[in-house]
Amino acid sequence: MRLYGFLFFGIASNMVGATAFSPSGQAEKTSGTSLSSYLDSMNPNGIAAPKPASYGISGKSYTNVPSSPFDGQASANGAAAAAAASEASAAFFPFAKADYFDTSYLVSKGPRATFDWGAPADATRKLGDDGLLRAGAWYCTNGGWESPNPKAATEVFWVLSGHGKLTDADGVEHHFGPGDNVIIPKGHTGRWDVYEPIHKVWAVNAHANIEETGSPIRVQVDHYHSWNEELLSALTVDNGVVVDDPLYGPFLQSSNGAAPSAKVFYNVGPTQVGVWSSAAGSSYRVQQGERAWIYCLEGVMFVTDGRTGEARRCEAGDTIVVPQGWYGYVDVVEGTKQLFTVAK
Repeated sequence: MRLYGFLFFGIASNMVGATAFSPSGQAEKTSGTSLSSYLDSMNPNGIAAPKPASYGISGKSYTNVPSSPFDGQASANGAAAAAAASEASAAFFPFAKADYFDTSYLVSKGPRATFDWGAPADATRKLGDDGLLRAGAWYCTNGGWESPNPKAATEVFWVLSGHGKLTDADGVEHHFGPGDNVIIPKGHTGRWDVYEPIHKVWAVNAHANIEETGSPIRVQVDHYHSWNEELLSALTVDNGVVVDDPLYGPFLQSSNGAAPSAKVFYNVGPTQVGVWSSAAGSSYRVQQGERAWIYCLEGVMFVTDGRTGEARRCEAGDTIVVPQGWYGYVDVVEGTKQLFTVAK
């Protein structure tokens, strides 16, 4: 029997040092370390305390999910759920409601060390890091700077607010704003310009080698309208098995006869970026899912960890990171569309 519930964790603040820039306009503590890269120098422990109302009570779990269509199916045996959780090798997959990345909860890194216009200062908050796939959020005020050193990893980010531009080494410009997905491949050099403070959620694949073969390496910007449902492709069903799902791997077709649709718009080496969509009422049993960062663009779904029976209700604006080979269930309550990055 599947157990639907919440397993929440508290995150302690670990911020010491001098007062510096805060995206909320308030003074905030920081380590004082200047940033050469807002990803590479991030301290995974240096994060602000979460909003308590959004994440329940640390150390407690619940056997029913509020507003869940599965209420009544959840197990009443809390002891069994606790035993299953204690046997798991890790807690539930990293997960964040939208307000986890509110600018008032990002950690200031202070002014950027190098810039040639404006006064760019940035702040960040990390969600997860398994050594290959990292995820979090970033905010930066207006300003511009050169990026002459080859980028150390492939980054994918979704713009929540603000406007900016990335420039390739030969001067080709890529403008972006809210509702755009941006991919900066490993090895890219060029320039950043922030014209209106940028707030974004990001995923980074720290793969070993530069995989792009073009010269120069180019940024890619994809717009939300390019993911309209009619532009996605229905996935292949063979004898009741969805065989070509890029995100969740092969699985049995939903009992309602539906099959998801998807579009992969970046597929270079060990990094895949795309959109996945499914109709309401669909339920999928994932047997060998990919390591992935998932940002919910639309709808409502439950993602259940098969190791523990713990579930998360994922709505538009939520982020979840799942490990390679994970298994469990995806249950779609309201038609959903998900932006994903797979790291191999």
